[in-house]
Amino acid sequence: MTIEYIPVSGGGSLWAEKTGGGAPMVLLHGSVHDSRLWDGVLPALARHHTVIRYDARGLGRSTPPTAPFRYEDDLLAVLDHFGIERTALVGLSMGGEVALDFTLEHPERVRSLVLVAASASGHDWPDSPEMDAYMAADRGNDAGRLAETELTVWASLGDRAPGWAAIEGMVTENAKVRVASEKDHVRFSEVGAVELLERVAVPTTVVVGDHDHPEIDVIARRLAEGIPGARLEIVAAADHYLPLRAPERLTEIIIRR
Repeated sequence: MTIEYIPVSGGGSLWAEKTGGGAPMVLLHGSVHDSRLWDGVLPALARHHTVIRYDARGLGRSTPPTAPFRYEDDLLAVLDHFGIERTALVGLSMGGEVALDFTLEHPERVRSLVLVAASASGHDWPDSPEMDAYMAADRGNDAGRLAETELTVWASLGDRAPGWAAIEGMVTENAKVRVASEKDHVRFSEVGAVELLERVAVPTTVVVGDHDHPEIDVIARRLAEGIPGARLEIVAAADHYLPLRAPERLTEIIIRR
């Protein structure tokens, strides 16, 4: 295992870990998470792959942004740093959105996709009091309220399901820096990925927990139906935090992709 700090635009760096052996695989976490999200699946995946996980800009142990940036450019910097020409991408939530957008932008760099409880650029979310409260907390620079709503909305199985302590700790820590990590994030494309799904030409598996937010299920089915040859996997007894709620089942799906 090696730990490295990868230089990125604006003078910052990304904390990254490389472990295992075999064909490369990169793990991408969500918006109030960091690479600890993958603790439950990493050891098994590393028996089959050279696995790289990293903390996204401004989260975990990576530095906050000091200039406009794109998550897709950061992923490209990670691949170039490790000399990876082509890789499998596994992304959860925001990480799934980044993985899909990156695949559309750099198809030659991607070997396969696993989109876990993924969001998707261009998908219009319906209005709801629950999501309005979550977005208000996200915009309001209130770390306590953001952590509370994140755990209520996305970790809906609460402390009665596996992985709660790890989820609660990770979310609480990253809620404090979430606003700073997003303030300089920019998108260059005006066309969302949901309008371009037919262009995805790599083997793709879409995964969703049966207790995730209903709109994530809608997105999962939209991705599975729109991406040529994509396979949909529904994981029982899991909410948005599948790697920590159902690590054995998720590992099986990723390896079998």
